[in-house]
Amino acid sequence: MPNAAASQAFKCRNCGAPTRWDPDADALKCDHCEAVTPVPRAQAAIVERPLEAHAQAEKGMGVALRASRCSTCGATVALGASETATACVFCGSANVLPQEANRNALRPESLIPLDVGRAKVEQAFRAWIGSRWFRPNALKHTKEFRAIGVYVPYWTFDCDAHSDWSADAGYYYYVTVPTTVFVNGKPRVVMRQERRVRWEPAWGARDDHYDDLLVLASKGISEELADKLGAFELKALVPYRPEYLAGWRAEEYQIDLEGAWERGKQKVAAAQEARCSKDVPGDTQRNLAVHNTLSNIRWKHVLLPVWSLSYQFQGRPYSVLIHGQSARIVGEAPLSWVKIALLVAGVAAAAGVAAIAANA
Repeated sequence: MPNAAASQAFKCRNCGAPTRWDPDADALKCDHCEAVTPVPRAQAAIVERPLEAHAQAEKGMGVALRASRCSTCGATVALGASETATACVFCGSANVLPQEANRNALRPESLIPLDVGRAKVEQAFRAWIGSRWFRPNALKHTKEFRAIGVYVPYWTFDCDAHSDWSADAGYYYYVTVPTTVFVNGKPRVVMRQERRVRWEPAWGARDDHYDDLLVLASKGISEELADKLGAFELKALVPYRPEYLAGWRAEEYQIDLEGAWERGKQKVAAAQEARCSKDVPGDTQRNLAVHNTLSNIRWKHVLLPVWSLSYQFQGRPYSVLIHGQSARIVGEAPLSWVKIALLVAGVAAAAGVAAIAANA
């Protein structure tokens, strides 16, 4: 059943018009009369739940929403009840289908409010376009682009990891051996040192704690692109309030809690193997085996802010992501093959001059 808060609207106290979250004002702002309404920052601790306690979590976003699903990239993005979507927020595809928002999805426990405003996004985009070396000069004069602020879903996990490991530890030593070499076509025996490895069994154990291990729950953003976008300062997380979504989009998670924890366990296993590898004594190692026991597992569902921006150049669309905290940009831009050809020709010419000078 929809939450009782689902029908609430964030109206301006001054004129009654709808308000939206304004990253620059750090408050709700009315587009009609520009009145500002602060959003109380709750002082309560961020909720983290035991892995088995997902049934107790609240459902839905706590505000009336519609949704659009992209049949190209698979992202499902929630938008305001009166809004429609004609293109995907992430990939720009027009293959979007309207549908009801998933009211049974687990509600986010916390989020980082969108902190980068539209003016800063435009400034960052212009600077990014201007800094591309092997891009067409005309790209700098791009005037039309479409930027949409969207909250991207993540899961975070805390856990304790106990790891027992075993391996063969290798220690280098050197022996002097006779070696036949040819000098002026004649064989000659010289003494050389060869490195050998002495293998010894090794084993040990270690304990580690993981706090806020992030697992992406989005289909609109690839994990590789999310990693390039950079880390979020999770100390800025605040308890979830639907006001922060007013006027913005929020992607529904496409990787559920169970699937996210499977990915989380893989991340922990990879990290523990690397840490145990460093614990193996000696100069080299082989046959490392690690057994992990995970306990005190807790989770929370969070929303993190991103700007999704698309622009067109010579009739082709390009996508860009902008970090909602740091304004860092990752994305696509067309290549200038003329500039690349000139570079290759310049390198070849320099190499030719160097070869002539060496033979002079």
